[in-house]
Amino acid sequence: MQMQTQGRASSARQLELLERAYDYVLQHGLTSLSLRPLAQAIGSSPRVLLFLFGSKEGLVQALLARARAAELEILRQIPPTGSPEDFAGVIRAVWQWLLDKQHRPMLVLWLETYARSLVEPDGPCADFARKTVGDWLELLAARQPVPLRRSRAGAIERSLALAVLRGALLDLLATGDEERTTAIVEAHLKTAVLGTSVGIAARR
Repeated sequence: MQMQTQGRASSARQLELLERAYDYVLQHGLTSLSLRPLAQAIGSSPRVLLFLFGSKEGLVQALLARARAAELEILRQIPPTGSPEDFAGVIRAVWQWLLDKQHRPMLVLWLETYARSLVEPDGPCADFARKTVGDWLELLAARQPVPLRRSRAGAIERSLALAVLRGALLDLLATGDEERTTAIVEAHLKTAVLGTSVGIAARR
């Protein structure tokens, strides 16, 4: 019984420290992450962090999983309407979320991790970029009308939408130009997404 109680306590402590560590890396990034200043900032010690997460790499992977969960929650919070315009509405809602300045620390962390997964394919960030692309494409597919979702045109539509969002986000983080980057997203929606949806609806 004592071992079970200790296990539950360790799990709760691990989650608590993970949340604190996540807040820390949002402000300081992952590139220069060191256990000693991290532990001091979150009220722990390097020894406890190594005990709970196994290694520094284990802690980094737990942080990446936490970041990925936060990323996925973005789309899950946007309810589908089932209309042909639903996909365009999701793109607009996601872009408004990306524009929100309070989310910039998380987006910078996402970009840093995305780049590290490409530069260090065998490191703790391995596969982060590939999994991120897969996660977003899957969630975007769920917001497309079924006939379009199952077609080659639908696969291209969601891939292009993701590319536009990602490119506009990189531009936004580099320049801070909200007006121009929003115009890019809107131009894409008017020329590509809405046109495709209308065409599919007309052929039904």
